[in-house]
Amino acid sequence: MVHWKGWQIADMPDLHGRVALVTGASAGIGLVTARELARCGARTFVGFRATQRGTAARDAILARSPDASVELVRIDLASLDSVEDAAEEIADRAGHLDILVNNAGVMAPPPDVTADGFELQLGTNHLGHFALTGRLLPLLLAAEAPRVVTVSSLAHHGANGGGLSEPVDFKTLPHGSRWVGYSRSKLANLLFALQLDRLARSCGTALRSIPVHPGLTRSELVARASIGQRKLIGPIAQASTALGAQSTADGALPSLYAATHPAAASGQYFGPRLGVRGAPGRAAPSRTARDPELAARLWSASAEATGVGYEALCNAPKQAAGKQDTENGHP
Repeated sequence: MVHWKGWQIADMPDLHGRVALVTGASAGIGLVTARELARCGARTFVGFRATQRGTAARDAILARSPDASVELVRIDLASLDSVEDAAEEIADRAGHLDILVNNAGVMAPPPDVTADGFELQLGTNHLGHFALTGRLLPLLLAAEAPRVVTVSSLAHHGANGGGLSEPVDFKTLPHGSRWVGYSRSKLANLLFALQLDRLARSCGTALRSIPVHPGLTRSELVARASIGQRKLIGPIAQASTALGAQSTADGALPSLYAATHPAAASGQYFGPRLGVRGAPGRAAPSRTARDPELAARLWSASAEATGVGYEALCNAPKQAAGKQDTENGHP
C-alpha cells in the first residue's frame, strides 16, 4: 500500500442495506473492489466468467470478512445472451441495485471476436457493459441514490477516436493493433460514462455516472497482455508492473471512492492523485472523451448493436439528486 495523504480504504463508510455488483470481480482490482464493498456491509454480487475463479474469489472475501454477504453471478461480457441472463438473475434475487462497478475487461489479446461478432476488446469492454447497465437500469433506478462506476484507463488518451467516429465500427481492430484496440475500448468506456451522466441529468434522475481509472497497477491483466508482445509497448508494460506500479489494493481506490464517497459527483473523472499512483483525485479526460457529439453517436450505435435501450431513464419517477458534499474529504 502506498501512503500518500488522502482518502484510503479505511475511510469507507458503512454500506449495510446497499446492494452492489462488480464485474470482473474474480481477480485484481475487481476482487479488491468487491471485497471492500462487502467488508463494509454491502450485499455484494461478484461477477465472474470462470466458475472456479468466482468460487475462489467468494471464498477469499469470506476468509477476510466471515459475516459478509457475497453472492456469485456469472457474466460473460463477450456474450449479449450471457449479459441478459445475468441481469435477469440479479433482478430475481434483488429488488434494487445501489452500486454497479463496470470493471471487467480484456487487454490486448490476440485478435478475436465476441459471441456476437464484435471485435473482442470493444465488444467486451464497452458493448458488454453498455448492455449490462441498460438491462440493470430498472434496478438502479429503484435505489435511492444509485451509482454506476465505469473503469476506463490512462490508455484512452492514445485512441484518437479511431473507429468510433461515424459510422461506428464495432467489428474491426483498428490498424491491426491490439494496443490501439485496447485504447479505443477504454475511450469508449469514458464516452459512455460521461454520456450516461448527461442523460441522467437531463432526465432528472438521482443516478450518478462516475468514470475512473486505476493509474499504473500491477495486475494479471497487464501481465497477460504483455506476454508474447514483440513490440516495444509490451515489454514496457511488463517492466512497469515490476518497477513503478502500485498494488491492486491501491489501484482499486478510485473505484471505491467513486462508489461510496458523498463528494464523488456524477460526471467527474477520478484516478490516482499523482497520475499513475496515490490516493484518489480528479483526473482529466482527453478532449476526444469530452466530445458530446462523438459520445451521442457512439451511444446510438451501441444501442443499435446490442438491442438495449435506456428509455427507463426518462420514464422513471423523477428523483431529487442527493446533495453532493464538496467540502470535507473531497480530493
